[in-house]
Amino acid sequence: MKGLILSGGKGTRLRPLTYTAAKQLVPVANKAILFYVIENLIHAGIQDLGIIISPETGVLVQEAIGNGTRWGVNVSYIVQSEPAGLAHAVSTAREFLGDEPFVMYLGDNLIGSRINGLIETFSQSQVDALILLKEVQNPCQFGIAEVDAQGCLVRLVEKPQNPTSNLALVGVYIFSPVIHEAIAGLTPSWRGELEITDAIQRLLESGRAVTSYRLDAWWLDTGKKDDLLTANTIVLDEWARRDLQGEIDDQSQISGRVSIAPGSRIINSTLRGPIVIGANCLIKDSFIGPFTSIGDHSRIESSAIEHSVILNEVHIQQIDRLEDSLIGKNARLARHEQHRCLRLMISDDSVVEF
Repeated sequence: MKGLILSGGKGTRLRPLTYTAAKQLVPVANKAILFYVIENLIHAGIQDLGIIISPETGVLVQEAIGNGTRWGVNVSYIVQSEPAGLAHAVSTAREFLGDEPFVMYLGDNLIGSRINGLIETFSQSQVDALILLKEVQNPCQFGIAEVDAQGCLVRLVEKPQNPTSNLALVGVYIFSPVIHEAIAGLTPSWRGELEITDAIQRLLESGRAVTSYRLDAWWLDTGKKDDLLTANTIVLDEWARRDLQGEIDDQSQISGRVSIAPGSRIINSTLRGPIVIGANCLIKDSFIGPFTSIGDHSRIESSAIEHSVILNEVHIQQIDRLEDSLIGKNARLARHEQHRCLRLMISDDSVVEF
């Protein structure tokens, strides 16, 4: 079985951050979202990965992933010329996929469980498609599945204006090669895209076996700032551990699950986990509160931060309180006047003075 990771698109919902970065490479708990996806596939025993990339951000993805040797897998890159839908991405990867079954995994999605059991269920059931479903509060923003009283799939609709179900399709799908036949006859939807929901619907209508599984664990689509912060919170809450490898002076207080990478220094500061701090950082005369991740080579001085994602090489100085914020790499924040609590989304290489 092969893995197909979708890491294209323009990331418009995370702009301005994604003008200079791929949305799948934005970190959650100091690890790129795309890395979690790759690791989940590898843990399921998949060694042959194809990654869909876009002309705009493909080079960044290739630089971050390389040829897969760091994970011991094979990685192939497939350029999707335009974001023309999930089914279009599968069609673009037709040569790579060949006649093997595959897992399609959206590169900006995180789920709180392994997919090993799903692959085993797919193989044992001999179905042509297995989809994950999760109840959501805003079904009009997702592909939606309608099921009957027995829980069997009846119909799939992409982003319905008047949804009759709140069961959204999670961004992980398992297909047999039959899906290519269903995609071959598709026409663009009202959104101008080739929808994977339409392809699965064609499988249903032609009598092919399609099964669904309701995800018990959490699922997060990290396409927006608030979604990304939520993902950071959940991952730190569930997976963070105490690991103090940096230098901590006697005036500092560390409580809870705090991870400090080698080369970082904590001076006269208070840290309350869960927190993850990257390598070669300086935290001085500051308070770092729960659910905060700070990237490598960052400097936080005389500031208070919590519930935020700080990327690499950020310098924050004399900010009384920063929360619910996403700060791009190499950004600079400094105070010149007294101010109140800030909630920010700052793109790469920005300079903000208050």
